Amino acid sequence: MKDTRHTGRIAWLSRRQYVRGVAGSALAVALAGCQGDGGEDDGGDGGAQQPEETTADSEDTATDTDDTEATTDGSITFAQAKSPVEFDPVVLNDVPSAEVAMLVFDSLYTYDEGTNLVPQIAADMPEVERGAQRWIVPIRTDATFQNGDPVTAEDVAYSFRAPVEEETENAGEFNMIDSVEVVDESTVQFDLQFQFGAFDSYLPWEIVDKSVRESDRDAYNTSSPVGAGPFTFDDWQEGEYVRLSRWDDYWGEPLPNLAEIEFVPVEEPTTRITTLRTGENDVVKNIPPANWETVENMGEASIESVLGTSYFYLAFNCNEGPTADPEVREAIDYAFSMDDAVGQYVEPTGERQYAPVPRAISEDWEFPVEEWQQIPHEPDLDRAKSLLDDNDSVPDDWQPRIIVPPDDKREQIGVSVSNGLSEAGYDATVQRLDWGAFLEQYVTGSADDYNMFTLGWAGSPDPDTFMYFLFAHDQIGTNNGTYYRNESMNEQIMNARQSNDDEQRREWYVDAIQTVLEDRVHLPAYNIKNSFGVRSHVSDFRAHPVDQFSIVSAYNNVSVQ
Repeated sequence: MKDTRHTGRIAWLSRRQYVRGVAGSALAVALAGCQGDGGEDDGGDGGAQQPEETTADSEDTATDTDDTEATTDGSITFAQAKSPVEFDPVVLNDVPSAEVAMLVFDSLYTYDEGTNLVPQIAADMPEVERGAQRWIVPIRTDATFQNGDPVTAEDVAYSFRAPVEEETENAGEFNMIDSVEVVDESTVQFDLQFQFGAFDSYLPWEIVDKSVRESDRDAYNTSSPVGAGPFTFDDWQEGEYVRLSRWDDYWGEPLPNLAEIEFVPVEEPTTRITTLRTGENDVVKNIPPANWETVENMGEASIESVLGTSYFYLAFNCNEGPTADPEVREAIDYAFSMDDAVGQYVEPTGERQYAPVPRAISEDWEFPVEEWQQIPHEPDLDRAKSLLDDNDSVPDDWQPRIIVPPDDKREQIGVSVSNGLSEAGYDATVQRLDWGAFLEQYVTGSADDYNMFTLGWAGSPDPDTFMYFLFAHDQIGTNNGTYYRNESMNEQIMNARQSNDDEQRREWYVDAIQTVLEDRVHLPAYNIKNSFGVRSHVSDFRAHPVDQFSIVSAYNNVSVQ
């Protein structure tokens, strides 16, 4: 199997952040990874396909630099799906904020143009001891913060300790760490509570300046963040803009071509596309399905996209109510076609998914997806009606309640289910909730609040970042809203989490995934592309499978013509 067990800040922001979109970065509560940028946007957490699989045309894409000369004093305006709200990596828990912070702060590790981990502030790959229970990381001695302070091993250790010690929403990302110790000025040692082969998926974490942050945490979060990244923080007006400037003394390579970047929130998807066409914005995030062809046909812009490491699904309340019965869940599977729903409402912005992990993970781990693809039923309304009518747990007047977040694609999945159930004789209701109300309801386990819900998750190219956070029993007891209990499945997930043997881990994951698919805890739906509209004068902008996009890196450097 190919070793792609890595994740990025956007891919694992805390669970709650991903859920609410900001789930433009799935890191967040036990929602550890729930995804969604609000509105029609899905956070772009998508499958970890390789960069050559991007969908921007190679001959006329906005990233083609063959016939033009890059400038080193340009600026771009980037339309986000929502406004950032904070910038301190220790506490920030939403995708728009993370999109800005990743340019101000450098991480311990980052990615190549695909999903392979590469050192950034780390000097080399970690040394792994004690069967993956101890990880020793060498630190570069030339890395500096934007105020001139050197990046020290203590800054690195502090950056990993602080989320847990301060009990931030990101603390759950590091619950496997027993201690983080400074071995010497250029070495940090992580000792874990158990052998954990997937720990490298948690090492791409941004490093903060301990002394500056401790002097005024509030200022560090909202007005004067100091990082070691290639851009400095200039100004922020919530709901209006964030302005960054190139740090000309950046310690790393390459120095950005861009002198300035302005991020502006444009929440309505069609309006974002309009600003791309008029040139008001140079880059816009998340192309809706209805506007995909429009952007493709723009002479002055093109689409840059790649499948992200994400997973969207219909989930059932297995705690109480009729959907706690697996036969009822099977009947609902018979009542509609997920293939048709995804084809009609998601493509070409994403692709059908048949497992609770993205296609790239299934390919890298050689999971039996072709077998799993046979588990969903073809639509059969007579069969659905028979299963429901004959089930004593289903009242004759049952009106299933489906709740969905404020996202058109996920709402349409819910409507497809509702239409099928109505044809089977059961009037289902679909309620679109704002993120606050949705996040409160979908974890109650009450059949009065929901029988089904639609959500998304973003993780890294390791199955642990999906299976553990979505299905393990210790996720605040809710299993992210399903309350599904299966001791054998849980043991397999936890065995895989506490192992450094990838072949054995694969066997456990195959069995666990088979169980959740056959029991229809979720009905997998789709994976979303990280997609961007890019004006033709912007060169070398890249979509990224984990980090969503790249402005400057070892493999690209955005400029304007």
